[in-house]
Amino acid sequence: MSTRAAVRPWPRGARVGDPGDHAAVGSDDVVTAEAVAIEVPAAGLGVRVASGLLDGLCVVGTFVTLTILFSVATIGTDEALFEAASILALVLSFVGAPTLVETLTRGRSVGKLALGLRTVRDDGGPIAFPQAFTRALVGVVETYLLLGAPAFLTALLSPRGKRLGDHAAGTYVARERVQLVLPTPPPMPWPLQEWARTADVAAPPPHLVLAARQFLARAHTLEPRAREVLALQLADRLTAYVAPLPPVTAPPEAFLCAVLATRRERDLDRLGREARLRSRLLQRRRA
Repeated sequence: MSTRAAVRPWPRGARVGDPGDHAAVGSDDVVTAEAVAIEVPAAGLGVRVASGLLDGLCVVGTFVTLTILFSVATIGTDEALFEAASILALVLSFVGAPTLVETLTRGRSVGKLALGLRTVRDDGGPIAFPQAFTRALVGVVETYLLLGAPAFLTALLSPRGKRLGDHAAGTYVARERVQLVLPTPPPMPWPLQEWARTADVAAPPPHLVLAARQFLARAHTLEPRAREVLALQLADRLTAYVAPLPPVTAPPEAFLCAVLATRRERDLDRLGREARLRSRLLQRRRA
């Protein structure tokens, strides 16, 4: 965005609706504390099937190993003990081991680790024991007893490739080996540098910061009229967090850039001061 755009005033009183505050945030976006939307893309069906086959081989191998060990341990005992050991091997192999592995690795089984996948919650966060146990329990039926047919069909119909176990646990499998490219922060417009140096700029709500960042990143793709209207609405919302107000002739997009750049610079300065203070305190404690 050029900071030498035509200078024009913007009207006061315009309001942006709630849907607009979250414009351009997709269903696979996770909003961080810095109001940056990070995409967590779901894994494709093909790589999911390959990962499931590797995990299935590991489960079967675990079952065979435990069956042999328990059989040797129960040689010469009664038949009831042998049957109980066989049931225990079955439960540990098909439910216990997958649950333990995904809980300890926070969503990465052997197959997922090999193919760069990870099971995450619907909000993009790491899974815990309840989600891992639910996925493993439902997986016994849909993957092993029914030979994976329900899992394949539901993953084929789901936008995120979720099988029945994922629907029950509130999870999905995401691609982990994705290069994260954060958008370039908006620069400080030179006509507003003097105003920003002395202005009191409070921290806007995260959803408003997110809306402004998303707008600036994709403004060049909008129709001119829609771009102007959105810029005016967002600028009007941000004026509630600055004092004094910028010059009336300041372009709305330049004002958005100035507010975000000012908050970023001041937050970085604050974090730097806190880090230096923490370092001095630690040095005094060691001394």
